[in-house]
Amino acid sequence: MKVKTSITLSPDLMKVIGRLPKQYKNRSEFFEAAAWAYLARLRRQKRAKKDIEIINRHADYLNEEVMDALKYQVPL
Repeated sequence: MKVKTSITLSPDLMKVIGRLPKQYKNRSEFFEAAAWAYLARLRRQKRAKKDIEIINRHADYLNEEVMDALKYQVPL
C-alpha cells in the first residue's frame, strides 16, 4: 500500500529530475527508489563506522600479529 504525501523541492532539482531517462514510470517511483538507495547508503556507512571502531579497538593486537607473521617470511 502506498501513502500519498507532499514535499517541496527546488525548481532546479525538478528540472534535473525531469531530464532523466524514462526508466521510471513517474516521479513517485523515482523518489521512492532514491529514498531506498539513500537509506541503504546510510546503513552501509553505519556498518562501516562500527567495523572501523572494532578494527581500531584491536589495532595493537592485529599489528603485533602481522609483525610476528612477517618474521617467518623468506627474504627475496
